[in-house]
Amino acid sequence: MSQSIPLSWSTVDARLPEASVQVDKLSNHDLILRCQTGVRPDRVAFAELMRRFQTQVDRVLYHLAPDWADRADLAQEVWIRVYRNVNRLQEPAKFRGWLSRIATNLFYDELRKRKRVVSPLSLDAPRTLDDGEMDWEIAGDTPGPEEELTTREFYEQLRLAIADLPEVFRTTIVLREIEGMAYEEIAEITGVSLGTVKSRIARARSRLQTQLQNYLDS
Repeated sequence: MSQSIPLSWSTVDARLPEASVQVDKLSNHDLILRCQTGVRPDRVAFAELMRRFQTQVDRVLYHLAPDWADRADLAQEVWIRVYRNVNRLQEPAKFRGWLSRIATNLFYDELRKRKRVVSPLSLDAPRTLDDGEMDWEIAGDTPGPEEELTTREFYEQLRLAIADLPEVFRTTIVLREIEGMAYEEIAEITGVSLGTVKSRIARARSRLQTQLQNYLDS
């Protein structure tokens, strides 16, 4: 018979939450740590992680590919990659950005496989604000038929304009305008300098505004 080994708190990694704590009571930080325990994540903890962050994955994929019928399959693949690689995440506080990067990279991997040129990213009507940001709202309480037609035409032109953007520009626009990430976060996710991120976003906005100027003036 093997001899039992006494266990004390000093022998337990202090960074890990107690196993007895229900996963739905854990903070996001501790939940991610629980998922990083062992060779593979604890299934109960990982299911809770999916429940908390599924909306984020769905939102990213929707704005990248609103007309893809297999977005649910892409979302499932995102979580498969998270399950296999969550142990590699060094800073749990950066999980949201890491998750968005996985979803974005998966989309572009699939896009290249399909040899598609058009990336139907759906955003609302852009307006330039004083601080250089873009307000994606169209004013109007109850638009009439003519306004609705104009809006539909604008959205279609917007999709075409975004489809013309280089891939790196589309990615930064999604992370900035859809995910609302800070420039520093985007720089870390995309692996480029902060200056490059700002330049790409500025050039993307300028190009979209130029192509859609007729609609913005009307």
